[in-house]
Amino acid sequence: MKLFVVQIQKSSIILFFFILINSNAMFLFAQQMFQKDTSYTIHSEYIKQKIKYPQITIVKPDTTKNTISVTHNIIYNKKNNKPLHLDAYYLKSKDKLPAVFLIHGGGWKSGNKSMLQPLAQSISKKGYQCFSIEYSLSNEAKYPQSISDILEAITFVKMEAEKFNIDTLKIGILGCSSGGQMASLIGTKYPKNIKAIVNLDGILAFHHPESKEGKLASEWLGGTYEEKPEIWQEASALSHVNENTPPILFVNSQFERFHAGRDDMIQILNQYHIYSELKPIENSPHTFWLFYPWFNETTICITQFLDKILKSTP
Repeated sequence: MKLFVVQIQKSSIILFFFILINSNAMFLFAQQMFQKDTSYTIHSEYIKQKIKYPQITIVKPDTTKNTISVTHNIIYNKKNNKPLHLDAYYLKSKDKLPAVFLIHGGGWKSGNKSMLQPLAQSISKKGYQCFSIEYSLSNEAKYPQSISDILEAITFVKMEAEKFNIDTLKIGILGCSSGGQMASLIGTKYPKNIKAIVNLDGILAFHHPESKEGKLASEWLGGTYEEKPEIWQEASALSHVNENTPPILFVNSQFERFHAGRDDMIQILNQYHIYSELKPIENSPHTFWLFYPWFNETTICITQFLDKILKSTP
């Protein structure tokens, strides 16, 4: 009997260590599977662009004491294994202010919300509550998960409207590069939620004569155009433009591939008498919003557009 009990105890110990080892292995495997892609950072982009644009300097976050309150890493999604966060940049005001949601770029696979801190601060100073959103990258989940994440972040902030002092009827969405593509897609596909779109060098159509999207788009969309043409079309903002599309500002570098479908979209918007603006940033790199001497020009045209759309009506 004692021998039998000892054998059971040994078996239990062996089973415990087997489970523990395998659990650790699975955890490490999961970490490797969803390890952050850090190929796109402000520093790496600076090193890359400095060669052609030696005059550039990085725009740093404003660390001086001012009227803007900043709260980092607010959890807006707890449903997944990895919670998702947003950063809030908001003014203390007696009146409810328009909200602007910012979506970072990085080819749908890299980048992070903190890269847009200077831009969020600059816009917020002009009378907007800004929210920079973390979303699922392409190595974590395929399209349309990141779109769902962003919509959930918008819903979360709207539910906390009293806390953030926002006017839920005056919401703008802004995105840079791949973030511009997502911002435009959300604004055209879900126009009831969005009153203004700002697209900074983001494509409007994946399959287009001006587009050169390949590997990065395929990774995010779950296949090549030949494999999933309907998904490539569905994920293109150009496919959803109609009479309900909100006004849009296009801020673009000189590189055509980053505004594929823009001119087609403007033509359709004109047919529906929907307001749009086009602001070229001359002699700039693709990522002009990260650097001086283009940053101030960029923020001025953004806030002037937002003022016109979100502040011109009561």
